[in-house]
Amino acid sequence: MSGTVTAVSSNGEYSFTKPNRDGITLLAGLGVEGDVHAGVTVKHRSRVAQDPTQPNLRQVHLIHEELFAEVGAEGFTVVPGDLGENITTRGIDLLGLPVGTLLRIGDDAVLEVTGLRNPCLQIDNFQKGLLKQVVGRDEAGNTVRKAGIMSIVKEGGTVRPGDTVTAELPTGPHRPLDRV
Repeated sequence: MSGTVTAVSSNGEYSFTKPNRDGITLLAGLGVEGDVHAGVTVKHRSRVAQDPTQPNLRQVHLIHEELFAEVGAEGFTVVPGDLGENITTRGIDLLGLPVGTLLRIGDDAVLEVTGLRNPCLQIDNFQKGLLKQVVGRDEAGNTVRKAGIMSIVKEGGTVRPGDTVTAELPTGPHRPLDRV
């Protein structure tokens, strides 16, 4: 299973969106160099308020570009970096990957998938009604989160648009993604 990086984004300050870059550097065990969410322990404000010593399972946020077309069909305009992701991909089913999947990106970088992004109300501040598009319910009433996946950096490296993303599934029984 593989796809392509279509955009990379980072921001050294807390803001909802992240500007696109020509490339980002992933640092093993930390996240995106210079990004406000990089670190060994949690950096997302709501998580820090709960327990600042929690491990940072949300070092790198990935979103599938196909989501932008999906919400676009409902009248929303979203482009790479708008939802705060670090890496935008095309052609790989990020939401269908199990916990522990390794994503090999470009020549050197390796991410380990930790779970689903749990989007917050800030999405509605960005565009009213967008939260309902990225968090919904299936026919059985289960919550469905579509705002991307979270990961940790296992091996550092530079990531640029055009890089290949290859998924390496874990051995043994696969655990489906849950919010982190």
